[in-house]
Amino acid sequence: MRHKWPIATLSSLIAVAAIYGALVLLARPAPDHPYFAAEKPRTQVIAHRGGAHARPENTLAAFAHAVEAGADILEMDAQPTADGAIVLMHDATVDRTTDGTGRVESLSASQLRNLDAGYRWTPDGGQTFPFRGQGIRAPELGEVFARFPATRMIVEMKHGGPALAQPLCMLIRRHAMVQKTLVASMNEEAVIAFRRACPEVATSMTGSEARTFYFLHLFHLEAAYSPPAPALLIPDRIGGDRIPTRRLIEAAQRRNLTVHVWTIRDDARMRQLIEIEVGGIITDRPNRLLELLRHPASSR
Repeated sequence: MRHKWPIATLSSLIAVAAIYGALVLLARPAPDHPYFAAEKPRTQVIAHRGGAHARPENTLAAFAHAVEAGADILEMDAQPTADGAIVLMHDATVDRTTDGTGRVESLSASQLRNLDAGYRWTPDGGQTFPFRGQGIRAPELGEVFARFPATRMIVEMKHGGPALAQPLCMLIRRHAMVQKTLVASMNEEAVIAFRRACPEVATSMTGSEARTFYFLHLFHLEAAYSPPAPALLIPDRIGGDRIPTRRLIEAAQRRNLTVHVWTIRDDARMRQLIEIEVGGIITDRPNRLLELLRHPASSR
């Protein structure tokens, strides 16, 4: 019996290699999508919530400031109101960012328009509040589409779940933003529902899809993977481990995946990610990232 083990082991290895080879032959890279067609040949600057370091987050003031600075993409958080509008706000409640209280899903669009979305923004730890009383409101997504029709956007389905998919799809189509919008969510069911409703709009990979690709790349097996979406949005760290590495970026590029990393605030990490040619950096400080891209040597 002792001499049969090597033969059995060899047979198993051959079978595994044959299966892997077949998977590689069947696998396809992510298809090209118009969303990425006009990208500049460098790391893309993605303004997180419009650039929350400089302006109240998820507001027209923040988005306008980021676009004027030269940001490539605006990132924002969408959720439904009580009367079915799609408004931009990160939290489930209005408490942290406005002068009001209550859950977004329990308020109407008109009630939200009466809240001051610049009320709690402070650049100095609460000493001053320069945007209070300046007429800054939490906008509806349609307002942002109408204001910045030439700008690419990442819309995260923050709350609302799969039920948000169809109305979001209809809004994107109505504003002719099909080629300018990438939809993401931590809610896997919401992403899957959106893909069914709006197959022509780009989405990010879900959490389970991203984990599958990540573990395959660790063992250099990514050639057997067919990405179901063209974008991989990942955190910079999980626990103490850095997730985006040069090896990961190269593996993603071979599968035609664009990697966006969130949320980066310090100069040193921005430089490192630029150096490994990450597709995009999601940051609260788009102005600073733009400076580093324009003048990498003099910005140290």
